[in-house]
Amino acid sequence: MDDFKEKLIHLLHYPNITWNTVYQTLRKDPTLRSLYRLQTQSTQQISLFPPNNHDHSMAQSSIISLHPDMIHEQIRQYASNEITVITILDKEYPHYLKEIYQPPWALFAKGDISLLEKEPKLAVVGSRQATQYGKNAIRLIFPELIDNDVLIVSGLAKGIDALAHEYAIKNGGKTIAVIAGGLYHIYPKENMSLALEMMKTQLVLSEYPPDTKPLRWHFPSRNRIISGLSNGTFIIEAKRKSGSLITANYAVNEGRDVFSLPGSIFNPYSVGANELIQQGAKLVTRAEDILEEIRLNSRV
Repeated sequence: MDDFKEKLIHLLHYPNITWNTVYQTLRKDPTLRSLYRLQTQSTQQISLFPPNNHDHSMAQSSIISLHPDMIHEQIRQYASNEITVITILDKEYPHYLKEIYQPPWALFAKGDISLLEKEPKLAVVGSRQATQYGKNAIRLIFPELIDNDVLIVSGLAKGIDALAHEYAIKNGGKTIAVIAGGLYHIYPKENMSLALEMMKTQLVLSEYPPDTKPLRWHFPSRNRIISGLSNGTFIIEAKRKSGSLITANYAVNEGRDVFSLPGSIFNPYSVGANELIQQGAKLVTRAEDILEEIRLNSRV
């Protein structure tokens, strides 16, 4: 690992580090030469920047190294835990992801890294309270998608996300999970066995160091990565205000395809999906509805 890459990864381990803080730090010191300059004299130091600084002014402060030896040791242990760190400057970093607003500085990955190169990718997201209709739709549509080598990207949440991963695997396909929090803190716990299986045969990604506990804001934030990795996003069941619609909005903003499964007007979990169709998402009743768009718009 070269010196700059190690420093960038090191920087991402600071508590409460934000995307903008990293950006401002890199603007001020593009080689991160001064990262280790100031060492803390006290082991009580708990924050990267002096207290009471807001994000926009944080980068103007001197960087204080938080237990650098501890962070170095954490980074060294990733290899023995089969965790790969891919920074935005590495050739393995997905080109689609570089196009999005605030692309992650690094991806902490466990599993089959080659899946990042596989195209096309389809994000599949939906309600945590999946109905039988949603399950049946996945059962109907997925086999043909998988037969056409579509890789499924989702968020390992309960409901539609977990079903999307499971049916991709069941049909002999490939799938990537983008999680909130770090790889050592899988959430929800009920998907732990699925996550462990995917870490062996598929791929699990996070933009956060492995020991990061998932926070509420990590969930909507990771949605930009789910859509950002993918050629298009397919919404299967979503309430009017839901994380799935956030993912769809990210896809729209990045100029990616948005697909939606129509649902009953009596089902609250179809209200958001139906409204997406009204707003221009492509109505999907069969796999071919997705495949013809992905083939048409594939830039690979």
